[in-house]
Amino acid sequence: MRLENMLCFAVYGAGHGFNRVYKPLLDKLGLTYPQFLVMVALWEREGRTVGDLGGALGLESSTLTPLIKRLEAAGLLTRRRDREDERVVRVSLTHEGRALRDKADFVPECIVEATGMDLDELKALKQGLERLRSGLEASARKAGS
Repeated sequence: MRLENMLCFAVYGAGHGFNRVYKPLLDKLGLTYPQFLVMVALWEREGRTVGDLGGALGLESSTLTPLIKRLEAAGLLTRRRDREDERVVRVSLTHEGRALRDKADFVPECIVEATGMDLDELKALKQGLERLRSGLEASARKAGS
C-alpha cells in the first residue's frame, strides 16, 4: 500500500486542487464553493424544492438548509412554503441572484484553463468519475443492506 498508487488519494488531492483554484474566483462573487453549487443548480432550474436541490447536489437537508439561509441573508434567493403542500419549501432566485449568473460566466473558462487539459480529456475524465461514483454508491448501498 503506497499513497502514490491509491486512486482515492489522487481524487482527494484533485479535490484540494479544485478548492485552491475556485476560492479566489468565488471570492470575487462573494460565494463559497457549496454556495456556488446551490446557485448553479438554481440557475439551471429556478423554484426547486429544498429536497430537489439536496438530491441534485447530494446534500442532506441539514447541510443544505444553512447554505440556503446564508444565500437568502445575502439577498440572492428566497424561501417560501409551497402553496399546495406546506411541508415543501421552494427556493427561488432574487433579481440579484439572477444577475450574479452573468458575473459568474468567467468561472468555467478559468477552471478549464487551470486544468491544463483539453475539453475532450475533461469530458472523458468526467465520465470516468461519474462511473466511479456510481459504482462506489452501489457498493455502499450493498454494504448497508
